[in-house]
Amino acid sequence: MTNMNLYSPGDKVFVYLCMFLISVFALSTLYPFIYIAAISLSTGFEARAGNVVLTPVDTTLAAYEYVVAQREFWVSYRNTFIYTIGGTITSLLFIIPGAYALSRPHLYGRRFWNLMVAFTMWFNAGLIPFFLNMRDLGLLDSYIGIMLGFAINGFNVILLRNFFEAIPQSFEEAARMDGANEFQVLWKVYMPLSKPAIATVTLFCVVGRWNGFFWAMVLLQDGEKIPLQVYLRQVIAQLSDDEEFTATLLDQAYSVETVTAAIIVASIIPVLIFYPFIQKYFNKGIMLGGVKE
Repeated sequence: MTNMNLYSPGDKVFVYLCMFLISVFALSTLYPFIYIAAISLSTGFEARAGNVVLTPVDTTLAAYEYVVAQREFWVSYRNTFIYTIGGTITSLLFIIPGAYALSRPHLYGRRFWNLMVAFTMWFNAGLIPFFLNMRDLGLLDSYIGIMLGFAINGFNVILLRNFFEAIPQSFEEAARMDGANEFQVLWKVYMPLSKPAIATVTLFCVVGRWNGFFWAMVLLQDGEKIPLQVYLRQVIAQLSDDEEFTATLLDQAYSVETVTAAIIVASIIPVLIFYPFIQKYFNKGIMLGGVKE
């Protein structure tokens, strides 16, 4: 830890002010998680009355018992894992070779292809043309449509390309002298040296796939294929319109609010478990992949 005695009074004020602002920011980002967890563990009456602020009121697991008893919840949870794992693997199979190719100085038309990838970050065809394209390709209401239709993100390609470009050419030259081809250079040289950047891109893909909602709602009609986020929307709509459910709220330990909160908590647990294992690569990957030497 830095010795504060080495700082001037003005520097100390600045450091303490920064620490205070960072603490406030950290608490402001943490509070929504605490609030949702508290709502999910409170009774429906207390949640609807607005009595829950920081900690559960009249603690109960009734909302979780209701959620886990629904078959649709487990089906959507399974689908979300399928889309996340399958979609992330699909994305990496496209992003890694694509970023490697764009990082090669001898690639014919390299400037043009890099411009085309960057162009997709600023402009797209629009919602209706994309939907019509997915329809004409036969990718509506299918697992493969969700995994393949959103496989590539221009930002991730450029991030990984910049990281590849920052790797010293001497590593590649040594591999070439040993007779390595392009695939071997990528697999045995660039990928092992790019673990931080690949881990960062993987995290982006996982979070994006796990939270995917809009296009899953538009492209999927079969209730057996919808992910957890779409199921959450359906639960909110159905329970809010269910007059019998609403009429008996006073006799129930859960409500629309507590059930919704319970599903949200259940949906973020896998990401919270996954993140610590990859977080150590995250900052390094962003710093090295985001700066072009």
